[in-house]
Amino acid sequence: MAQTFPLEVIYLRDDDIPQYVEDGVAHIGIVGENEYAEKECSVDLIERLGYSRCRLSIAIPKTETYNGLEDLQGKRIATSYPVILQNYLGKHGVSADVHVLSGSVELAPSIGVADAIFDIVSSGSTLISNGLKEVETVMKSEAVIVANREMDDDIKAILSDLLFRIRSVMAASSNKYILLNAPNEHLQEIIDVLPGMKSPTVMPLAEEGWSSVHSVLREKTFWEVIDKLKELGAQGILVIPIEKMIV
Repeated sequence: MAQTFPLEVIYLRDDDIPQYVEDGVAHIGIVGENEYAEKECSVDLIERLGYSRCRLSIAIPKTETYNGLEDLQGKRIATSYPVILQNYLGKHGVSADVHVLSGSVELAPSIGVADAIFDIVSSGSTLISNGLKEVETVMKSEAVIVANREMDDDIKAILSDLLFRIRSVMAASSNKYILLNAPNEHLQEIIDVLPGMKSPTVMPLAEEGWSSVHSVLREKTFWEVIDKLKELGAQGILVIPIEKMIV
């Protein structure tokens, strides 16, 4: 029987999570990296989860010219993330008037509240629809796990097991298992294309001159590798999802 974890799940607003973890109300939390950076709480970032990716950027009206950060000197910038913005501007020696807004930040320039904005950007379509253009990317963000710094050994052991399982699923989701028939005359070239975890598994086929090759492919390079395999004469290529991957 699979081991279960004695977990209690608490649903909170994203911006409350770092403080709750710091205070010990929760041992760990899943939160956007942007909120982790904004709150500056005394918690540890222990794992990046690879989803809910976005970026925090400065944007200005598309009709304006932008030559660099010095153009923001003395300007009014609207944002829901004043800490991240002030830290970034201070690092580059820029002094600006930061206006904190809780929502609809992208409307600020059009209603005369600000000269620029600093906000989350995903596709950029919201900026375009509000007549804005992205001029500076301040940070990239994704979902992360943060942890309390005062956990006892029993809780740390549970967390270690949980992270092991999460990482095995994440590794599986970014890889595919591949099986193919390879002509022996190009076998070494095919092996060079398919390094696998350590090396591909190679087994002779009943038909002389051919071998069965099993390996693992990274999702990011999948189609590029498939094209190379076909050029080298690989046939009967099967691709199978991986449920979990222990590395």
